Amino acid sequence: MRRPLKKKPARRPDLIYQSEAISRFINTVMWDGKKDTARQVVYDALDIIKKGDVDPLETFETAIRNVAPLMEVRSRRVGGANYQVPREVPQQRRVSLAYRWLINAARARKGKPMAEKLADEILLAVKNEGSAIKKKEDMHRMAESNKAFAHFAW
Repeated sequence: MRRPLKKKPARRPDLIYQSEAISRFINTVMWDGKKDTARQVVYDALDIIKKGDVDPLETFETAIRNVAPLMEVRSRRVGGANYQVPREVPQQRRVSLAYRWLINAARARKGKPMAEKLADEILLAVKNEGSAIKKKEDMHRMAESNKAFAHFAW
């Protein structure tokens, strides 16, 4: 018999927007334990988005929803051969991947401060454009092309 799943501790909402999602995003942006720097970058990015006369929290959530993948491929070894088996992505991983892809897409851009790059990437994601969206589409394309191996998912 399996042991029960570990309870996840409740995350504290962030200070300005009272959102657990923003709090988690700040932790994902953080490098080398520099939380204040990460917090400043995320809040500056949301301030830049606010200048466009839109609700930054709603914009952020829409961007995450647009970037989050529905399907992914997992490698599975069957009879000496590796197959890329398409699987549905669990909700928690969906959000984690969306955060990671947005941040990596922003970091890959050159020539601007991180807050500006992050704001640009979030605004592009809302319009279903940008590197993070491309990454999601590539993953969906891969899952679609390997649909023949879906029967290996068990």
